[in-house]
Amino acid sequence: MNELVPVLVVLFIVVLVLLSVLQLALVCGAPWGSLAWGGRHRVLPGPLRVGSGIALVLYVAFAVVVVDRVGWIDVVADPVAGIGTWAVFGFAVLSVIPNAVSRSKPERYVGTSAAFMLAAASLVVALNAASIS
Repeated sequence: MNELVPVLVVLFIVVLVLLSVLQLALVCGAPWGSLAWGGRHRVLPGPLRVGSGIALVLYVAFAVVVVDRVGWIDVVADPVAGIGTWAVFGFAVLSVIPNAVSRSKPERYVGTSAAFMLAAASLVVALNAASIS
């Protein structure tokens, strides 16, 4: 296995955990809205709280797919983990764009950095799939 893969998987998980804490806090009404959803609301309204809840579910799915792909768990079929890792990469790449153009400076810095790290880590995992045992 490429020596960089385990380090990047740990980074991937740490970033997802931090994003999950943020999203959970937003669902619960924390005044951190400047960090998400365009930064327009200090406290998210109901529909955006639902969106944050959906983001939490996605983060768990992303973690399961990537961790399964490197063989640390065995929850999904190998083809699903392989394709899923590329899907996670695509989602992360696409999420860089709205974060980078957000009117909210905190969201631009935090969201863009997090999306870029998730994209880079999932790309390395996807590209090293053949060497992962």
